Amino acid sequence: MNSKSFYYYNIAFVFLFLFATLNLLNAQKGVRIGYIDMNVILENVSEYKNATIILDKRILEWKKEIELKKMQLKKFQDQLNAERVLMTPELIEDREIEIKDYSNEILALQEKRFGPGGDRFKQRQKLITPIQDQVLAIVQQIAEERKYDFIFDRSSDVVMLYSAKNYDISDLVLKRIKVKEKIKARNEKLNALKTKN
Repeated sequence: MNSKSFYYYNIAFVFLFLFATLNLLNAQKGVRIGYIDMNVILENVSEYKNATIILDKRILEWKKEIELKKMQLKKFQDQLNAERVLMTPELIEDREIEIKDYSNEILALQEKRFGPGGDRFKQRQKLITPIQDQVLAIVQQIAEERKYDFIFDRSSDVVMLYSAKNYDISDLVLKRIKVKEKIKARNEKLNALKTKN
């Protein structure tokens, strides 16, 4: 073998060795996984707390509304029972139909307020979903920046038997949300000052 072909042979060998090493290192890199705890994040977001307070107040109002109607229904039933001996069978039947209709109204109201797709569900969607979407957008941004392959939500149905704290990016998500909140508050304050002047 002459020196020129030996030289090319060595270069090819080094090139193949480097190529194989890079492929091996890339294969050993593995999958990057992180996780968040959505409950912890949301509990520390003031906008979420305010939305939850508003939702809880509305739910309480709806429960009171239903409870008042149930109390009224009980009065109607008690009144009918007290007057039953003085009434004709036709009048009793009419009152029982009225009471049954009122009872059905209460059931319809309960369904409207608390049933699937009811007012509670709609209000939750309106108040809380935008905040969750904001958190998910930040999670996606962090995942792309830090090259995570998967990010799980520890508080959801995914069973996580063990997770090292260094893979938890909840604090990072919270910091970014706090920064956005400060910027929003500062902009609102500046806009308020502009409107005064």
